[in-house]
Amino acid sequence: MNLSENALKVLETRYLLRDEQGHIKETPEEMFHRVAEAVASAELLYGGDVEAWAAKYYDAMSNLLFLPNTPTLINAGKELGQLAACFVLPVDDSMKSIFDSLKNAALILQSGGGTGFSFSHLRPRADVVKSTGGIASGPVSFMRIYNTATEVIKQGGARRGANMGILRIDHPDILEFIKIKRHEEELSNFNISISVTDAFMQALKNASEYNLINPRSNQITGRLKATDVFNEIVESAWETGDPGLVFIDRINRDNPTPHLGTIESTNPCGEQPLLPYESCVLGSINLSKVTKGREIDRDLLKDLVYTGVRFLDNAIDVNKYPVPEIEKMHKGNRKIGLGVMGWADLLIQLGIRYSSSKAYELAREVMGFIRNNARAASAELAKQRGIFPNFRGSIYDTPDFSSKGGLRNATTTTIAPTGTLSLIADCSSGIEPLFAIAYKRLVLETELYEIHPYFIEIAKQRGFYSPELIERISKKGRLRGFKEIPNDVKRIFLTAHEISLEAHIEVQAAFQEFTDNAVSKTINLKHNAGRDDVAKAFMLAYEKGCKGITVFRYGSKPGTLVKLDEVD
Repeated sequence: MNLSENALKVLETRYLLRDEQGHIKETPEEMFHRVAEAVASAELLYGGDVEAWAAKYYDAMSNLLFLPNTPTLINAGKELGQLAACFVLPVDDSMKSIFDSLKNAALILQSGGGTGFSFSHLRPRADVVKSTGGIASGPVSFMRIYNTATEVIKQGGARRGANMGILRIDHPDILEFIKIKRHEEELSNFNISISVTDAFMQALKNASEYNLINPRSNQITGRLKATDVFNEIVESAWETGDPGLVFIDRINRDNPTPHLGTIESTNPCGEQPLLPYESCVLGSINLSKVTKGREIDRDLLKDLVYTGVRFLDNAIDVNKYPVPEIEKMHKGNRKIGLGVMGWADLLIQLGIRYSSSKAYELAREVMGFIRNNARAASAELAKQRGIFPNFRGSIYDTPDFSSKGGLRNATTTTIAPTGTLSLIADCSSGIEPLFAIAYKRLVLETELYEIHPYFIEIAKQRGFYSPELIERISKKGRLRGFKEIPNDVKRIFLTAHEISLEAHIEVQAAFQEFTDNAVSKTINLKHNAGRDDVAKAFMLAYEKGCKGITVFRYGSKPGTLVKLDEVD
């Protein structure tokens, strides 16, 4: 197996099985066999060939063509057996619901999953509590309790707890929520996002006021100027990277099963909107491996899509669920999220600049190809195994879909961030640009030195390679200012902070157009970016059809994982 030094470090730190003394007791090959065999065992339920599919899954994973989400790699074939990455739990306006969900979240976090919650149903601070005659403490106070509990639980011994906390823009406590993370010590185990409605965006465009609604009574309790609230969101996001925005009405227009309820939250990185008690298994195709010369190998890509869809559908059946309600929901909708990583690497191989109309066009083409084939694969599985149980009443319950036999999965595509997965696969993460050409970064308490392999290859081929040059590049991260590097090379090896916010959003919107769920993408801003840049990014993401947006201004959070001399 051709694993990089960094891939081996990551596997040894987090993924490979250990004995009771903590010593590693499996090789990477054995890990992939363990996962392939566990997932292929689902074939027994449908009369499939377990051995043949285990071999196919092993081949795809060990050649780093496709990787499932981290909990699958860690837990498949183990007693814990929890394979899903994304969960959403309901938080209703009662002590019982609040603490039942906290208990369920603890079980999920322990098993390696990440949880999302909407706190929008909780009555606001200083509202009345009829049962006791007391006064409510509001959503943020309960988020603090969830945050403390997460701090105590080390996910499955292998991942830090990750949560998404969401509050609707029309909740009376919205300003407290928006400002909470300006205090460095607050909610350190939460990403937070505002659930933004079309009505708010309209009020913002009209510079008018909008209503605040008490979720307990459904009564209007006040009005705020949309512009004032938006400016507070921008200020917090500029200062800290939080909150992000989730365009909730757009998400619900794409809700495949509206008859089962309304989507209110997403997983921690925002790419997976889910109903209460839903979960999803994710996997990513490594686009850096699907080229043939200067072309995309469409036959290979199609084969990987079909393999990935079947793998993820099997994972739903072999999964050991931490909570029975989640099992019922996941097996009812059978949501999967097949996505990609290595997008920036693919563009480099094809000689296409990341921030170009040619790249945006290719993004639509590639993701359209993946989604069409993912749906075709799901339809094929539906004929063999049956449609997803909640198909009747879903958006697919139409003569067109039904005449073709329906679908096995309510969703098939998601673009995940693929943080450590891309380290294992030795490719660029998700659809992100290269962060830097050469740099040191901290992953799982391990310092990793990264240098882009294609750059080394081209530098040697073109005769401008030297160890001294690489050392200088690793201090700056990017190629600008190095006279010995030809301009055509600089043009292709773009890094995140050399790309305009408009181009970042254009890429996200292009992929979103052909993605059932949502797209995880960081809109990277330079340290000296202004608040108006953040505001522009938020508005543009809404206009371009994104389902959400996260901005990150370099250095705005303490403990940034990568230190570069020059991100002005």
